Amino acid sequence: MKSRPEMLALNKKIKVGRNDPCPCGSGLKYKKCCLGKTDVPNIDIKSLYKEKHKIRLKEASDVKGIRKAGQLVLDSLDMVEKKIRPGRLTDEINTLVHEFTVKNGAKSAPLNYRGFPKSVCVSVNEVICHGIPGKRVLKEGDIVNVDVTPILNGYYADASKTFFVGEPGPEAQKIVRVARESLKRGMHSVTPGNTIGDIGWAIQQYAEGQGCSVVREFVGHGIGFEFHEAPQIPHFGHKGEGIILVPGMVFTIEPMINLGERHLKILADNWTAVTRDGSLSAQFEQTVLVTPDGFESLTPYQL
Repeated sequence: MKSRPEMLALNKKIKVGRNDPCPCGSGLKYKKCCLGKTDVPNIDIKSLYKEKHKIRLKEASDVKGIRKAGQLVLDSLDMVEKKIRPGRLTDEINTLVHEFTVKNGAKSAPLNYRGFPKSVCVSVNEVICHGIPGKRVLKEGDIVNVDVTPILNGYYADASKTFFVGEPGPEAQKIVRVARESLKRGMHSVTPGNTIGDIGWAIQQYAEGQGCSVVREFVGHGIGFEFHEAPQIPHFGHKGEGIILVPGMVFTIEPMINLGERHLKILADNWTAVTRDGSLSAQFEQTVLVTPDGFESLTPYQL
């Protein structure tokens, strides 16, 4: 819990518009209530963020539930990593994750979500995201991203990793290294008082500095009560811009990094996003909680 001076300092960073609900909780607009008063009230951050940004801050009990779902994500990814090898069909990965999820009393959030036909996204090489598992065979030297999102006791958690299939070549090693470090740098930008723009700036500056590009059409997102909640988390941006981070926010950071240009196209299945120039793309993702002192990953794996 923050002290009153710390909370007041954070309050000053949170911009309350004239027509926003007054932070004092009166139910009146700010301009009709506390605007101009010298005794600035403590902001009811939970109510303000729900009213202004549609962001639902999580309580300790919610975090506990998301953390449990996050552990199931980690167990699923560990299981998949042991099974990745040349010759395996991407649909076999889907079966492994689906059966493991059901066995552990959960549901796969992607299955039938807006018509998505499978329980997990499996994205190989030039596939940026939303790869539909099927008859594609993994080959020596491929890279493959597996994106897992279970619903456990009503709570959602989301994470992905990009794996090597057999021995990787130099291009595969580079893009996986840059994508992994991009997530790490984005996560370490998370602390109360920073902004969503700080996260994107840290990722963009690093990835582009390595000669890679950042996909802009797909972003991170709030999560916990639903698959996709507010806010959106772009993986590019400017320092100090966007919504201010406050304790209780839970969202994914999931930078999609291309070895070539950032541009993409969507295939005829209306889901699979691939690099327009055919270059490799890699992604790492974790679900992150903003804490009073920084952040906690609710799907923690080593970066």
